Amino acid sequence: MRSVCVVGLGLIGGSVLRAAARAGRVAWGATASRADAEAARADGHDVVDLAEALDRAREQDALVVVAVPLPAVEEVLRALPEGVRLTDVVSVKGPVADLVERVAPHARYVGGHPMAGTSASGWSAGRADLFEGAAWVVTVDEGTDLDVLTDVTELALAAKAHVVPTTAREHDAAVARISHLPHLLAAVLASVGADGGPLALALAAGSFGDGTRVAGSRPELVRAMCEGNRSALLDAVDDALGRLGAARGSLASTGGLAKTIDVGHAGRMALQNQPALSDLTLDLTAPDVLEALRDLGSAGGRIVGLNGTTVLARTP
Repeated sequence: MRSVCVVGLGLIGGSVLRAAARAGRVAWGATASRADAEAARADGHDVVDLAEALDRAREQDALVVVAVPLPAVEEVLRALPEGVRLTDVVSVKGPVADLVERVAPHARYVGGHPMAGTSASGWSAGRADLFEGAAWVVTVDEGTDLDVLTDVTELALAAKAHVVPTTAREHDAAVARISHLPHLLAAVLASVGADGGPLALALAAGSFGDGTRVAGSRPELVRAMCEGNRSALLDAVDDALGRLGAARGSLASTGGLAKTIDVGHAGRMALQNQPALSDLTLDLTAPDVLEALRDLGSAGGRIVGLNGTTVLARTP
């Protein structure tokens, strides 16, 4: 099993380190946060400074996992050894890929993004089972290094996630709708509710609490995530504003909201009642495997196992 070096030990990075160690990997970490470093060491994990962590990664040919917010990624990339195996868990993929190409073109990079965040942050919020049953995106753009793709897939599967292969562009467009837009709408909803005064907040119950949960995330992390996906998020915001505008127009003219509410209900039911999956195998040595992996992800499929060069997958 390949060793793992995790740079950044907050919620996601700290959980990656824990999950790798639980799976029997040799794993160590580095973080700029003294508090997170001390807490991780107190829990029995190997934490060193960045230079030592990356030097050890070079010596052991380890997989380096960048788990810092987007604004801090470039600094880490500039410190990378030549030819390092590299992935990340940042919530946008296009900007990270662009940074790697510009700052660390020598790295063997395959992007990643486990879809398992919470509104909490820091080492103390992480846990080894955070990724169990979660989707873990891996990027399969043209020229993807299949050897490193296998490393990232094996790490995700060891963390008991399932792997969704897709391109950086398709990932960013998708998460703009199902992650970044919800953060933005939660912020708007929370501020509208708070502006209703003490009575409104005293009456707030399940729908308001559920709708605003992610507004409790650290603002600087939400800003880095959403602003880093600006183009795709603008498209999602435009779509949402169009639907809100139509709802307002209908409410003002006829008093009815049937179309808006019915379509929203159907969308929620589609999430809850996704189609049954069937088994599929793919050969990583096949000449068209990258296209096949992208098709798998686009169809809503996922990788659930890896046996040598045979991918075990499930697809609708």
